[in-house]
Amino acid sequence: MAMQGGNWGATGSVDLSATEDGDDGLKVMTLRPRRSLFRRFALQSAIVALPLIGIAMWSEQQFNPGTRWALAWSVLVVAVLAVYVVVRYRRTEISVSPYGLVERGFFGGLNSVAARDVVSIVRLHTYRRASDETTPQLFLVGRDGRCLLRMRGAFWDDEAMDAVSASLGVEEIVRPAPITVSELRASDPKLLYWFEQGLLRRPAKTSKAA
Repeated sequence: MAMQGGNWGATGSVDLSATEDGDDGLKVMTLRPRRSLFRRFALQSAIVALPLIGIAMWSEQQFNPGTRWALAWSVLVVAVLAVYVVVRYRRTEISVSPYGLVERGFFGGLNSVAARDVVSIVRLHTYRRASDETTPQLFLVGRDGRCLLRMRGAFWDDEAMDAVSASLGVEEIVRPAPITVSELRASDPKLLYWFEQGLLRRPAKTSKAA
């Protein structure tokens, strides 16, 4: 297997590997989420952990043993959570080839999507909550209209989205006007996660005349 690229860019990375299969080479791209999110999380973890460590050290002569143990456990929990997030984030990736893609999610789950099951690719921008700023979104849509895979601009850069779209070679539908999540819920609820769809409205019951 010959590896090309593999360097982190300003926001994420795109690795291109070629696996020889007879006379034909299968090109597989490995996409990884934005690196800037990793730096932001590291900074936030330090902001939380460092004061706790300082308080724990200062409490050696100030508090009773029970309080000191509670502070020590708090520091340990923050450290364990930080390590867990770092490991899971570094393992999050999408492998793309002309035959489809395999997504390894943050929690380790695998989502395989065959290219033949993708009917269209929808790209649009959604407004962030209480803001005029927008976030790009990419949806791989199946035959039943449901989302097979979703890439959000908060985690994936435009280069990664372009790579997925170009590799699959299916119709791309670009919606130029930004919309809210509520508007997307009304027009295309199958594209959203279950927690974004809200409660399904049940039709009102009609009483039968006696």
